[in-house]
Amino acid sequence: MTERKPPGVSFESWVDKQIREATERGDFKELPGFGQPLPSLDRPYDELWWIKQKMHREKLSALPPALALRKEAEDALEAASKAGSERQVRRIIEDVNKKIGEALRMPPAGPPLNLTPFDVEDVVREWRERGDSPPRTE
Repeated sequence: MTERKPPGVSFESWVDKQIREATERGDFKELPGFGQPLPSLDRPYDELWWIKQKMHREKLSALPPALALRKEAEDALEAASKAGSERQVRRIIEDVNKKIGEALRMPPAGPPLNLTPFDVEDVVREWRERGDSPPRTE
Protein backbone atom coordinates (compact mmCIF):
# COMPACT_ATOMS: atom_id res chain seq x y z
CA MET A 1 0.00 0.00 0.00
CA THR A 2 1.35 3.45 -0.87
CA GLU A 3 0.92 6.61 1.09
CA ARG A 4 -0.90 9.49 -0.47
CA LYS A 5 0.62 12.90 -0.75
CA PRO A 6 -0.42 14.95 2.26
CA PRO A 7 -2.59 17.95 1.45
CA GLY A 8 -0.67 21.18 0.91
CA VAL A 9 2.62 19.44 -0.03
CA SER A 10 3.81 19.59 -3.64
CA PHE A 11 4.72 16.53 -5.66
CA GLU A 12 8.40 17.46 -5.34
CA SER A 13 9.94 15.24 -2.67
CA TRP A 14 11.76 16.75 0.25
CA VAL A 15 15.07 15.39 -1.03
CA ASP A 16 14.52 16.75 -4.52
CA LYS A 17 13.66 20.11 -2.99
CA GLN A 18 16.87 20.12 -0.93
CA ILE A 19 18.96 19.27 -3.99
CA ARG A 20 17.25 21.92 -6.11
CA GLU A 21 17.72 24.61 -3.44
CA ALA A 22 21.41 23.68 -2.95
CA THR A 23 21.93 23.85 -6.73
CA GLU A 24 20.28 27.26 -6.87
CA ARG A 25 22.56 28.48 -4.05
CA GLY A 26 25.59 27.15 -5.95
CA ASP A 27 26.61 24.69 -3.23
CA PHE A 28 27.78 22.12 -5.81
CA LYS A 29 29.99 24.45 -7.86
CA GLU A 30 33.07 23.85 -5.68
CA LEU A 31 32.94 20.06 -6.04
CA PRO A 32 35.75 18.45 -8.05
CA GLY A 33 34.66 17.70 -11.59
CA PHE A 34 31.71 20.11 -11.54
CA GLY A 35 30.39 20.63 -15.05
CA GLN A 36 32.61 17.91 -16.54
CA PRO A 37 31.47 14.56 -17.92
CA LEU A 38 32.07 11.49 -15.79
CA PRO A 39 35.43 10.03 -16.90
CA SER A 40 34.32 6.38 -16.80
CA LEU A 41 31.08 6.55 -18.77
CA ASP A 42 32.57 4.91 -21.87
CA ARG A 43 34.38 2.12 -19.98
CA PRO A 44 32.95 -1.26 -18.93
CA TYR A 45 31.92 -1.53 -15.28
CA ASP A 46 34.74 -2.47 -12.93
CA GLU A 47 33.82 -3.60 -9.42
CA LEU A 48 37.20 -2.44 -8.09
CA TRP A 49 37.03 1.06 -9.60
CA TRP A 50 37.07 2.76 -6.20
CA ILE A 51 40.13 0.79 -5.02
CA LYS A 52 42.02 1.64 -8.20
CA GLN A 53 41.12 5.33 -7.90
CA LYS A 54 42.20 5.40 -4.25
CA MET A 55 45.53 3.73 -5.08
CA HIS A 56 46.07 6.21 -7.93
CA ARG A 57 45.29 9.21 -5.68
CA GLU A 58 47.56 7.90 -2.90
CA LYS A 59 50.30 6.95 -5.42
CA LEU A 60 50.33 3.36 -4.17
CA SER A 61 51.55 0.37 -6.14
CA ALA A 62 50.29 -3.19 -6.06
CA LEU A 63 53.43 -4.53 -7.71
CA PRO A 64 55.68 -6.90 -5.78
CA PRO A 65 58.85 -5.11 -4.63
CA ALA A 66 61.04 -6.76 -7.30
CA LEU A 67 58.74 -5.67 -10.14
CA ALA A 68 58.38 -2.20 -8.64
CA LEU A 69 62.19 -1.86 -8.63
CA ARG A 70 62.39 -3.04 -12.26
CA LYS A 71 59.83 -0.39 -13.19
CA GLU A 72 61.74 2.24 -11.21
CA ALA A 73 64.98 1.28 -13.01
CA GLU A 74 63.23 1.57 -16.37
CA ASP A 75 61.85 4.99 -15.40
CA ALA A 76 65.29 6.08 -14.19
CA LEU A 77 66.87 5.25 -17.56
CA GLU A 78 64.18 7.27 -19.32
CA ALA A 79 64.63 10.19 -16.91
CA ALA A 80 68.40 10.06 -17.39
CA SER A 81 68.00 10.22 -21.17
CA LYS A 82 65.97 13.42 -20.76
CA ALA A 83 68.19 14.99 -18.09
CA GLY A 84 69.50 18.49 -18.63
CA SER A 85 73.05 17.93 -17.45
CA GLU A 86 75.62 15.21 -16.95
CA ARG A 87 75.42 15.72 -13.21
CA GLN A 88 71.68 14.97 -13.26
CA VAL A 89 72.27 11.82 -15.33
CA ARG A 90 74.88 10.60 -12.85
CA ARG A 91 72.67 11.37 -9.84
CA ILE A 92 69.65 9.56 -11.31
CA ILE A 93 71.64 6.45 -12.22
CA GLU A 94 73.61 6.38 -8.95
CA ASP A 95 70.36 6.63 -6.96
CA VAL A 96 68.76 3.70 -8.77
CA ASN A 97 72.03 1.73 -8.62
CA LYS A 98 72.01 2.12 -4.84
CA LYS A 99 68.50 0.62 -4.67
CA ILE A 100 69.46 -2.20 -7.04
CA GLY A 101 72.53 -2.96 -4.94
CA GLU A 102 70.45 -3.14 -1.76
CA ALA A 103 67.97 -5.45 -3.49
CA LEU A 104 70.80 -7.72 -4.67
CA ARG A 105 72.18 -7.97 -1.13
CA MET A 106 68.75 -8.72 0.37
CA PRO A 107 66.43 -9.96 -2.41
CA PRO A 108 62.87 -8.66 -2.11
CA ALA A 109 59.83 -10.91 -2.08
CA GLY A 110 58.29 -11.87 -5.36
CA PRO A 111 59.75 -12.80 -8.72
CA PRO A 112 63.50 -12.69 -9.38
CA LEU A 113 64.93 -9.19 -9.71
CA ASN A 114 66.93 -9.88 -12.90
CA LEU A 115 68.72 -6.51 -12.61
CA THR A 116 72.31 -5.48 -12.25
CA PRO A 117 73.50 -1.97 -11.50
CA PHE A 118 73.85 0.25 -14.56
CA ASP A 119 77.27 1.34 -15.77
CA VAL A 120 77.13 5.06 -15.06
CA GLU A 121 79.78 5.88 -17.67
CA ASP A 122 77.87 3.97 -20.38
CA VAL A 123 74.65 5.82 -19.57
CA VAL A 124 76.48 9.17 -19.58
CA ARG A 125 78.13 8.33 -22.90
CA GLU A 126 74.75 7.42 -24.45
CA TRP A 127 73.28 10.64 -23.04
CA ARG A 128 76.08 12.65 -24.65
CA GLU A 129 75.62 10.91 -28.00
CA ARG A 130 71.88 11.64 -28.00
CA GLY A 131 72.31 15.26 -26.90
CA ASP A 132 72.13 18.13 -29.39
CA SER A 133 74.26 20.44 -27.30
CA PRO A 134 77.80 20.10 -25.93
CA PRO A 135 78.03 18.09 -22.72
CA ARG A 136 77.56 20.01 -19.50
CA THR A 137 78.95 18.84 -16.18
CA GLU A 138 76.99 21.21 -13.94
